Amino acid sequence: MKMLAELFTMGPANKDHQVAIRCAISVFVPLITLLLLGRLDLAIFASFGAFTGIYGRNQPHAVRFGLQLRAGTLMLVVMLAAALTARAGAAFALTAAQNLWLQVFATTLVAGCCSLIVAWWRLRPAGSLFHIFAFAAIASIPDQPPLGQGMLVAVLTVAFSLLVGVSSRVLRSRRTPWVLPARRPLSKAEQRAALLESIGYLVAAGLAGTLATLVGERLGFGHNYWAMVAAVVPLVGHSTRHRVSRGVQRILGTAIGLVLLAGILLLQPSPWQTVLVIAACQFGAEMFIARQYVLAQIFVTPLALISTLLVVPAAPGILLRDRIFETVIGAAVGIAVVLTPTVWRRLRAGQAARAKRPAHPG
Repeated sequence: MKMLAELFTMGPANKDHQVAIRCAISVFVPLITLLLLGRLDLAIFASFGAFTGIYGRNQPHAVRFGLQLRAGTLMLVVMLAAALTARAGAAFALTAAQNLWLQVFATTLVAGCCSLIVAWWRLRPAGSLFHIFAFAAIASIPDQPPLGQGMLVAVLTVAFSLLVGVSSRVLRSRRTPWVLPARRPLSKAEQRAALLESIGYLVAAGLAGTLATLVGERLGFGHNYWAMVAAVVPLVGHSTRHRVSRGVQRILGTAIGLVLLAGILLLQPSPWQTVLVIAACQFGAEMFIARQYVLAQIFVTPLALISTLLVVPAAPGILLRDRIFETVIGAAVGIAVVLTPTVWRRLRAGQAARAKRPAHPG
């Protein structure tokens, strides 16, 4: 019953509109600039560079700047690694299947490593979901734009997001003291938790990517990295029930979001209208991501797919089909990874209890 109630529960507001406005501006300005320059082929680098603004939501300006600087730097490294991975496939003349498995392997490593770095740097949102998405999406682009141009767009977008993050300091009423907190290293318990969490991300992403690739080869599905992204969603939460609930909410929110996306695509928006839709969806996602996950996913789904369509055009029907199937596969894998330790502990406890029972004579 609690899991069902969470589907219809709205958490309390916490200046979410301020975060949403910053994030929408951070993605809209770079994208509209690329549109005016006729370089939407570089849009994916701007979209992921703008993820910098997601971090440090309601922190004081100095703290937010520090968190976003770290987050933006990590995202730049991920994007560079993704572009180089794509080029490695071409350099070694890998077949399409080999290149696909290379991407799965590399994305799995990114999932585990970035989760550990995010925990070490105490970034929020926790985990490596955004890094998995960014790495795999860029690495899977068949026709890579010039590396220098792509990274220049990424760096400029990250810098712009940092500027937007501290822009409210121009208002005296909103200004906070520019004081950086003392660096607090992780305790032994926190280090152990971070390591275990990174292993969870590694296992969930790897299993989901492998399963999605195998199923995709047989049934003709693409975008296996969407399964990898969905698989790590249930790993965030304060309890097993809450984590399983997030997996279910991911599927439900994606399904509803695909209906919204289908309606948007039917209108056949022009490029500048598409940029507006992306900014609006980014606003909606940040408005509700901390309050109601299903509602946030309704905006995240068209945001992710429309951003993909800007760079790699595809048949809308195939895109919608791939999204729901890959999400179901990934969420199911993530839920299984979350439940496995609990099931294992119960089995061990049951075995221990049976071992303590006195043997029946006869």
